[in-house]
Formats: sequence, C-alpha cells, structure tokens
Amino acid sequence: MDVRPTEQQVREAYALAAPCRLCPRQCRVDRLKGERGFCSVGARPLVSSAGPHYGEEPPLVGRGGSGTIFFAGCNLLCAFCQNYDISHGLEGVPADAMGIAQTMLVLERRGCENINFVTPTHVMPWLAEAVRLARLSGLGVPIVWNCGGYESLEALRALEGVADIYMPDAKFWDPEAAFRYTRARDYPDRMREALKEMHRQVGDLEVVDGVAVRGLLVRHLVMPNGVAGSKDVLRFIAAEVSPRTSVNVMAQYRPLHKACDHPEVARTITRAEYGEAVACAQELGLNLV
Repeated sequence: MDVRPTEQQVREAYALAAPCRLCPRQCRVDRLKGERGFCSVGARPLVSSAGPHYGEEPPLVGRGGSGTIFFAGCNLLCAFCQNYDISHGLEGVPADAMGIAQTMLVLERRGCENINFVTPTHVMPWLAEAVRLARLSGLGVPIVWNCGGYESLEALRALEGVADIYMPDAKFWDPEAAFRYTRARDYPDRMREALKEMHRQVGDLEVVDGVAVRGLLVRHLVMPNGVAGSKDVLRFIAAEVSPRTSVNVMAQYRPLHKACDHPEVARTITRAEYGEAVACAQELGLNLV
C-alpha cells in the first residue's frame, strides 16, 4: 500500500529532531533524548485539546467542523500570543504518535471535515508518524498544517505529501518588528520561502461543495500602527506566491500576554487599519476567505 508519509519520510522527519533543526531557530538539541530548545518541548508532543472546531475559516469548517488538535509549545512565542497558556505555559498532556493517530480517527468518525494540527512545527516528526498510522487505519479526510509561518525548508520538504492543506500565518514584513515580538529577525525571509514551498506542494486552495480539500490558505493578522506590514505582505503573496491565493485578513488582534510592554501594539486595531488591509487584498485580486 502506497501511504504518505512513507516509512522513509517518517525516519527522515525524526532525523531532523536530533539534533533539532525542525525550524529556523536550529537549536540543535537532541529532542529524542528529551532535550529542550526554544519551544520547550522534549521527546513527546503535548496535546492541549482536541475536538471539532467551528470557529475556523468556513472552507475548513463545512458542516462537521474542523477536527483541531492543539499542541502546546511554539517555535515563535509571540509577545502578543492569544493562546499563551498553551504556547508559553505548556498546558497539555504528553502523547505519542499512536495516541495522536487514534484521536485523528475519532475526530473523523465524529464527522469532522479534516484534521487540523494547530502549532505543529516543533512536533513535526511525531505528527508525520501519526498521519501514517492513521492513514494505514483508513483515515480519509485532509490534513491541515496550521502553523506560524516560521518554517524550515528542510522540514517542509520532508512533509511533502503529508499535509493536504497548508494554513500558515504571514505575520511580519519588517525584520526588526519580527525580532521585537518573536526574537526571530529572519522571520520575514523564512516566511516568504515557506509560502512559496507550500504553494509548490499543494497549489491554490481547492474547495469542493464548500469544503477545502487541498491547497494553500494564508492568514494575516492586521496589527496596530502598521506593525505587521500588511500591504507589503499581501503584495508579496499576490506577486510571488499566486495572485489566486486564498487569504484570511484577520481583525481579531488583542493586546494580550506581554503586548502592553510595547506601546505601539498596546491597543486593538481601528476600523480604518483593517479596512486598508482588506482593500489592498481586494485590489490585488486575492481570494478573501
């Protein structure tokens, strides 16, 4: 049976965890022995929650909801994180690949339209193995890779054929802004590389009977005072990824966690700030979701 990922892909994925180079931070700790780098997660993923989610983008929700599995820890740890109890606080229960695979199958049986891995970058090998185990047991719904956009090309290439739908953030255009809020000055460069590679693998978003089955869906969070560089991000997507890219321009920024330590982002966005970003996306012909 030809099942993706293959056994070879799973082996290659685990090799990226020891020494760890699953993301651009290149911590090079031995995750398989329990060592911890920037993400603070060792040899086992931490599952924070799992269940049908109806608050995702409509093409992911369909009728049965998106089968979300939230993982604790993160390779970005944004100062304004909306889920800081999970990403920074590591709220979650240790799980192995078999347990995650069983959860995936349960979500499918409950009628979920897809399996949506939320914050998966730092636990990619375990998820690759889980997908293989679940596919071998009959899992038929698409896999959604719901990530922060700070990705390693090496890891993304190891994922080819595993993720059906990529849903990355495109957070920042300016390196200094990225460093200020995530300590990742190279975020813009890595994000641009990642979006191109994701699109190469899965193409534009394909929707059948109102439900996404494959492709790229990019999220962009509008931030106060133009901090995210929204127009530059959207122009890049239209010009260098695809003019038909599906994009969710999001208005839900809130000054949570440590955002109030940074006066320029210590407020919600205005209607005008959001409207400018949406108008830009419309002018570029992007597919607003």
